[in-house]
Amino acid sequence: MLIDTHCHLNFSAFKDDIGDVIKRTIDGGMRVINVGSQNTTSERAVKLAKEYPGKLFAAVALHPIHLHSTFVDEDEVAIPFQTRAEEFDPDFYGKLAQEKETVAIGECGLDYFHVPQDVDEQSFKKKQKEVFLEHIELAEKHHLPMILHCRSMKSDPAAAYMELLDVLQHTGFTRGVLHCFSSTLNVAKAFINAGFMVSFTGIVTFPNAKEVHEAAKWIPLDRLMVETDAPYLAPQQVRGKRNEPLYVRYIAEKVAELKGVPLEDVEKQTTENAERFFGLE
Repeated sequence: MLIDTHCHLNFSAFKDDIGDVIKRTIDGGMRVINVGSQNTTSERAVKLAKEYPGKLFAAVALHPIHLHSTFVDEDEVAIPFQTRAEEFDPDFYGKLAQEKETVAIGECGLDYFHVPQDVDEQSFKKKQKEVFLEHIELAEKHHLPMILHCRSMKSDPAAAYMELLDVLQHTGFTRGVLHCFSSTLNVAKAFINAGFMVSFTGIVTFPNAKEVHEAAKWIPLDRLMVETDAPYLAPQQVRGKRNEPLYVRYIAEKVAELKGVPLEDVEKQTTENAERFFGLE
């Protein structure tokens, strides 16, 4: 059965019916990687994994948009929100990384799309790279893979991706998955050729996501994973609704369609990929 390799059941969007959503997920035969974005959501990801052993797993990190306080209001975000600025605490995240339910460090990386108006762009980028390097050190120390977040400015869609790859290659770290792929085929090739995995969200089901379609067609199936990024980015079939793990099937179906292979092949291979990557039993 499918594994949703990246979702956020630990976010407030699920606070009113979290039990029902998890029951639907487990009854559907699925397993889930719950991903943290700051101290509170990382802690909650571990807590949920402890409550549902073998079904829910945790990833912990400080998302780059939480390094500064800024207002996020975009189409793919169900509820506009104000980020809470947080300083990265390696001791705090190190303790969470030691929990047996924690299977990855993430999501972390570079996000140049959300630049606060009152912050100098160069210092903004410098801080993101410094904190990302600390996450790499954390992953290496605890022998964990990384879930990589990357988003470029609209004016240069590939820039942040290539800067992220440059940082990774300078450290020699290759045990990572580029989550929520939304860039070009050339970027996908660069990450795959450097040894990384790539993961697709509901974006791959959007009719106008032509470049993402090209990447999904090209990436070898044994280097690919599927995710929802719930509660965000609901697939085209349920666009406008709050996303949830069960909808990962729509993403797998689209990947199968693009590659011209049976859905069962995508289910089997992406599950094996996730089990291997995250060390799931």
